[in-house]
Amino acid sequence: MGIHRCVQLAATCWFLGFAIPLVTVIMTSKQDFCGPRIIDHFFCDLVPLLKLSCSDTSPVILENILLATPLTLCPLVFISVTYVYIFTTILKIPSTSGRQKTFSTCSSHLTVVGIFYGTLVSLYVVPSDGHSLNANKVLSLLYTFVTPLLNPIIYSLRNKEIKLAFKRYALKIK
Repeated sequence: MGIHRCVQLAATCWFLGFAIPLVTVIMTSKQDFCGPRIIDHFFCDLVPLLKLSCSDTSPVILENILLATPLTLCPLVFISVTYVYIFTTILKIPSTSGRQKTFSTCSSHLTVVGIFYGTLVSLYVVPSDGHSLNANKVLSLLYTFVTPLLNPIIYSLRNKEIKLAFKRYALKIK
């Protein structure tokens, strides 16, 4: 892949990353807000923000669901189909140890993907009428804090030097 194609792909990602949420931002900015000016959340998330609105928020919620559904489910379906191909390829590996090692690597990545997309789907694709605000906070922590925290831990534990250093450290504590 050439540098021109890399720049095109990066620019497209940046453009879409700003353009798609702009629809929600514009619709939310047209809401009338009253009452307390304190958002009961860790960050300025859409649902807690809309709870402060005195206006009808159903168009914003509908627009958010219509945008979030394909933007969340399309990558999830792509990743799932990719893993089906990966697993069928792994099953063709003749040695048991080779299959175990490969499954081990894939399962750790799949765990992180599952946590990330599971929380995203439950927060932004499924309507939030049944969620309490505290449940939204916990789910938000999972995809904003836990998933990025797990990535380096999971992938560094694959490294033999890191495992050895961790064992040495564990022995010193005892």
